[in-house]
Amino acid sequence: MPRFSVIVPAYEVQPYLNDCLRSVLEQDFTDLELIAVDDHSPDACGAIIDEAAARDPRVRPVHLPENAGLGRARNAGIRRATGDYLLFLDGDDTLAPCSLRAIADRLARTGEPQVLVFDYARVDWTGEAVRNVRAELLRQGDPEDPEDPHTRQVFRLDQRPELLRLLMVAWNKAYRRDFVRKEGFAFPPGFYEDTPWTFPVLLTAESIAVLDRVCVHYRQRRRGGILRTTSRRHLDVFEQYDRVFRFLDARPGLAHWRPALFQRMVDHFGVIAAAPGRLPVRARAEFFRRAGAHHRRYRPLGAATPSGRARWRGLLLRLGARRAYQLLRGADRLRRRTAGCGRTAYARARAAALWLHYRLQRCRPVDPGLAVFAAYWHRGYACHPAAIEAKVRELAPGVRTAWITTPEYAHTLPPGVRRLHPGSAAYWTALARARFLVNNVNFTQGMRKRPGQIHLQTHHGTPLKHMGLDLRDRPAAARGMDFGRLLERVDRWDYSLSANRHTTLVWERVYPSGYTTLPYGAPRNDVFQHTTEDEVARLRARLGIPAGTVAVLYAPTHRDYQRRYVPRLDLERVARALGPGFTLLVRTHYFHAPATGAVSPSGRGLDVPGNGRVLDVSGHGRVEELCLAADALITDYSSLMFDYANLDRPIVIHADDWDAYRAARGAYFDITAAPPGPVSRTEDELIALFAGGAWCGPRSAALRAAFRARFCPYDDGRAAERVVRRVFLGERHALLPPVVPLAERRPAPAAVRTLPNGPAGAAGPAGPDRPAEPRTARRAGVVCAAPTGPPTASPVATPATAPATSLPHRSRPH
Repeated sequence: MPRFSVIVPAYEVQPYLNDCLRSVLEQDFTDLELIAVDDHSPDACGAIIDEAAARDPRVRPVHLPENAGLGRARNAGIRRATGDYLLFLDGDDTLAPCSLRAIADRLARTGEPQVLVFDYARVDWTGEAVRNVRAELLRQGDPEDPEDPHTRQVFRLDQRPELLRLLMVAWNKAYRRDFVRKEGFAFPPGFYEDTPWTFPVLLTAESIAVLDRVCVHYRQRRRGGILRTTSRRHLDVFEQYDRVFRFLDARPGLAHWRPALFQRMVDHFGVIAAAPGRLPVRARAEFFRRAGAHHRRYRPLGAATPSGRARWRGLLLRLGARRAYQLLRGADRLRRRTAGCGRTAYARARAAALWLHYRLQRCRPVDPGLAVFAAYWHRGYACHPAAIEAKVRELAPGVRTAWITTPEYAHTLPPGVRRLHPGSAAYWTALARARFLVNNVNFTQGMRKRPGQIHLQTHHGTPLKHMGLDLRDRPAAARGMDFGRLLERVDRWDYSLSANRHTTLVWERVYPSGYTTLPYGAPRNDVFQHTTEDEVARLRARLGIPAGTVAVLYAPTHRDYQRRYVPRLDLERVARALGPGFTLLVRTHYFHAPATGAVSPSGRGLDVPGNGRVLDVSGHGRVEELCLAADALITDYSSLMFDYANLDRPIVIHADDWDAYRAARGAYFDITAAPPGPVSRTEDELIALFAGGAWCGPRSAALRAAFRARFCPYDDGRAAERVVRRVFLGERHALLPPVVPLAERRPAPAAVRTLPNGPAGAAGPAGPDRPAEPRTARRAGVVCAAPTGPPTASPVATPATAPATSLPHRSRPH
């Protein structure tokens, strides 16, 4: 008997059916049967189902002799199902990767509930996936927090009635088959067949659980979907609600649900009435007559009357007043359109006033005691500007600092730092008058740098990918960039910060102007040299990393050749292969933060299972803290590798699409030929690197040593100090703190130490280049030992490290 019976009815969905079936059959959880029901479809659906059955014995084809409709096709699948649980999937939708395993795990953890409700994402024709707007209703809660209202993991609907606000569909739930059989649930004929199925199921179930994860991708077809079809069959909704209320009448114990279901019915009628093109013109009057009759028939005594405009809509619907209802909707549209025009006019007037304000502020003297900072297009207190700002407050207390960011990131600012809202009058005043301007990207094009202002461009990483003018022949990466305007912004720079000679050479070529390069190191990495072991332990505890496990930070970068985020790894499989001694910390590129609205299969920034061994840290503001907490790094082409190398902890490069990435974006060198650690090309190779110990073995240490010598010459913990003394205090270069040689640095220790494979498992000395691996984290007896003797030479030539006393140099305009 399989665990799941996945029932897929198919009618005129031939363009999508293959994707639907593959999404089920390619799940990593394989204990399933796929019952594909050909509802006498006139297209190739039947042949596609038969071909799938020929390839995979788990597919059970069903061909109906005549078209029965979606509900009866599902019933045909139910009759043939043998699995413990039933799942429904429409033939034009897909299951998200790893969904069945997530569902199976949740069912096991919650004691085999009768119904499990999970989430979905709407996917439009562009491929854009947007999670259900009411996803917060599926929050699972913390079972150890008695004050959490969602603590109860299994419940009846009475205990979480807000679930009735979810979309009432059959395909966002898993149903225990013996429960469905015992209660005799079946789908009725007609449109809106999910309504008299879903409400009775939820009201009857003695045990319900939720899974806060996107498991279904709900395709929004441009044409051809039932909800986009103009048809009298939309009037079937009235018979469906008749069935719902007959179900209530037959069960007096459920009578208290009548007000809630009545309100859902009224809301549903309003949606249908408002949907353009759903009702034929000749059916609209009948729809309103029948809606009014249902309103009067099923309205409970003493039912609450909604407030505001919803009250009038309900009254007009009750009266069946179609014309008045449509007039009210027209008035609403006109009001919204008028308000939109008013907002546009206000925005233009405000922009003109701010432009005038900025011009006037530029006539005032430059304020020598004001420094304005920003990072990552106003995404909060972060990166090199944050490290420099903190050092300014320490070494130059006479300088007032202000930070440009939005309220969303206001919590990242330290006490005493003034927040400037982007585009506000205070923002333009500060840009007009501040002596110091510091950013890791460019300030707005509207800013005009004045004589007496100093602009420090910190950048935000060592360049592996092509940047600046090198993107002129990379249209996928340039995305319409105006290179003339780019150079206008570059001409505002007085100083350009560099962490190594490679970076200096690239920046001066791709951003040609008259600025001075400061080869002082990366200020955001200073913390790596000053953080203590206790502070690392506190960081890990705050992140929820289980004590004694090896924390591996997985930080993939953005792909210019992909319009949206696509997971590169099956994180659940990787975590399962590494074993319980490892914890994966998963951080997406900031372009794919959850705030963008785009979702992965999990509905979060990445496909993160809920087993505790994979933690989604994409929302954590300080990547340096994640590096300190992690004992190893897995990345692809992210510049984070150059920063993490300063910690002298293992790095693995997962270059599964290196050729495609390099073709789309361009790269300054082949990272697979001169890597900071072992390289994997496939997920299996990545798992093998950890299973065999190569991720932290002698060759890993040798590659990392060569990489550090090439790219980490100045990151000794005093980069921010050198910048502040040179730029803010005006000290001569000769008086700046000398660079500590690489061999003398002592970066923050990893939290867990490796046990070398000595006799009888005896522990040996732990070197700084080895992350710790507790005995619980061993896989098949594999352990990591420090290399004996000096590291071997890298196969790639390593440029000589620049001397600590090298002077900043003036870039020649190209």
